[in-house]
Amino acid sequence: MRSSTAVAEQNPTGAPAAPSGPRVPTVIADDVHIVYRVYGGNTGRGSATAALNRLVRRKPGAGVREVHAVKGVSFTAYRGEAIGLIGSNGSGKSTLLKAIAGLLPAERGKVYTDGQPSLLGVNAAMMNDLTGEKNVMLGGLAMGMSREQIRERYQGIVDFSGINEKGDFITLPMRTYSSGMAARLRFSIAAAKDHDVLMIDEALATGDRSFQKRSEARIRELRKEAGTVFLVSHNNRSIRDTCDRVLWLEHGQLLMDGPTEEVVRAYEKETAR
Repeated sequence: MRSSTAVAEQNPTGAPAAPSGPRVPTVIADDVHIVYRVYGGNTGRGSATAALNRLVRRKPGAGVREVHAVKGVSFTAYRGEAIGLIGSNGSGKSTLLKAIAGLLPAERGKVYTDGQPSLLGVNAAMMNDLTGEKNVMLGGLAMGMSREQIRERYQGIVDFSGINEKGDFITLPMRTYSSGMAARLRFSIAAAKDHDVLMIDEALATGDRSFQKRSEARIRELRKEAGTVFLVSHNNRSIRDTCDRVLWLEHGQLLMDGPTEEVVRAYEKETAR
């Protein structure tokens, strides 16, 4: 394995290069460390006061196991970039996205963002007893869209997701959907809004190739609209087709940061051993 901090200027794979001109930072990760604490053992339930004191002091008590999920990661993301995150399972990719989104506090280091980061994961909560139609409305409102904006974009969301291709599923409860249908609808709702920073966790792994192509095209549109996109995926083809820059993480550490083809080739060579 090797380490590099080169920043991608262009993508030799054919994916669109980041826009030229002044580079505007959207996300700065400065020596970020994320530590999970797992409470267990023979400590019993304990008191709420004791638990609060442990959290405030950030000191582990008896029976506490620490997992250092992200270890000193630093990088700067710029407006107009699409950045892939690759690495083996448990390498810290999803944890890093959650930290950027403000969902996890950094043990050490800082994360700075320009604008509001939005995290989309295939496990994003939706209300199973409500129809797809209702979930489109609630999801749009949760992302800050007005009711008028949602109504204007509603048909486009449904068409993009493709869930009505074999029936009027949008009027049925979400619990009747397959996991792939639900994931496609989540992505379609998120993609209907222009984002300052959009983080996608494995969303392109769902659905057929036709949906993946629509998703990749939408990511390129989001970049042109001056946003920054992060994509976590185990599908190297999606990374190559979509991203101009890649971060490779292993065991919580950033091994490489550079042009897509250079980093993906190094990753494939390492994992083929």
